[in-house]
Amino acid sequence: MIVLPGRATRNFLLVLSMMYIIVFIDRVNLAAAAGVIKDDLGLSNIQLGLAFSAFNYAYAPFQLVGGYIADRHGARVTLVVCGLVWAVATMLTGAVGGLASLFAIRFVLGMGEGATLPAATRALARWTSEDMRGFGIGITHAAGRVGAGIAAPLVAFLIAVLSWRLLFVVLGVVSAVWALFWLWFFRDDPRDYPGISEAELATLPGAAATTPANSGPVPWRRLVPRTVPLMVTYFCMGWTGWLYVTWMPSLFSKNYDIDMKKSSMFFAATFLCAMFAEFFGGIISDYLLRRSGSKRIARSLLVTVCLLLAMSALLPAILVHNLAVGVVSFTLALFFLDTAISPMWIATIDIAPDYVGSASALMNAAGAVAGILSPVVFGFILDRTGSWTLPFFVSMALMLLGAVTAFWIRPDHPLGAGAPAARLVLASD
Repeated sequence: MIVLPGRATRNFLLVLSMMYIIVFIDRVNLAAAAGVIKDDLGLSNIQLGLAFSAFNYAYAPFQLVGGYIADRHGARVTLVVCGLVWAVATMLTGAVGGLASLFAIRFVLGMGEGATLPAATRALARWTSEDMRGFGIGITHAAGRVGAGIAAPLVAFLIAVLSWRLLFVVLGVVSAVWALFWLWFFRDDPRDYPGISEAELATLPGAAATTPANSGPVPWRRLVPRTVPLMVTYFCMGWTGWLYVTWMPSLFSKNYDIDMKKSSMFFAATFLCAMFAEFFGGIISDYLLRRSGSKRIARSLLVTVCLLLAMSALLPAILVHNLAVGVVSFTLALFFLDTAISPMWIATIDIAPDYVGSASALMNAAGAVAGILSPVVFGFILDRTGSWTLPFFVSMALMLLGAVTAFWIRPDHPLGAGAPAARLVLASD
């Protein structure tokens, strides 16, 4: 049985979920419009891969900058600034004239979105109780998959009604509206939220009178070693995740010889299934924690099992060239991969409750590095072999590696403000 949080927390999760939807639409819109933009600007597959990866060249380092700022100054100001940056970058995408300007604009978009998820996780750590973190992480990340899922048909519709240039202007305006609403609505300290009840405040870790709204200096020397297993595992997950975000609309269209409308619908269905996976991952993590009392089972072991299942699910799509087999195989692989995402993000809160922004930034930056490499490697293999599925052998190998490194994630050993440096161990609970 799912226990719902209080009214104020539900409102917070609703507004934050709206952000995740918008962020992922703005992130996927280039991939969804890739066919039209590629032809209009005269880009090759490798050049298009470079344009895809430009986002992550900024996204990776600005994770760390944004996570640090969120820990020091709170999620309210951080997300407002980020939202306005990615809004302007999205609007300016409609004015690009070639690879150089497209690369530059996507780079700026990566800067704006870099701090977004670490800051959001910082806010979630203060607005959800420990036994509700799976629900909070699951529902917001599921909203992101809704954004990714609806991006393709939404972009196809807007291109038909307007043009690919005007669609970016429309999406940018929506982003700016959300950023201004967040400034008016959100409070870093739940005690400052108007109308919240004392009973609900008592359940929130960020509402304790002794809990500061912002953290002190981040202890990087102790934090980085604790997050290395998270970073390696998330890199392995991010490699395949970014292939879905960047190349999957084109894969469905070119590999199975279907038109853009049908391709966008298959792409949307795949990501809508992933939406359930993100939510399911959070809920099952909460359930495993309640039943076992072990955070290693609820986080680390769950991630390992999911990655092994995702790896196995990819094999039919590689071996059998059939649309039905491919859709089912790629959808199942993304389902299992995304089920592992929520427990990974929850683990950043478990490991570094006082420095959530920085811990989640380190982890997500590793995934962003994978996003720099994987679209280009995919484009390279595609141009050299002509195969749309051969690049996924690399994905399978990395998923196996991630399943192993997940064993080193220790959510049961939190890093306190004054705790000694932790060692990476495999001791059982």
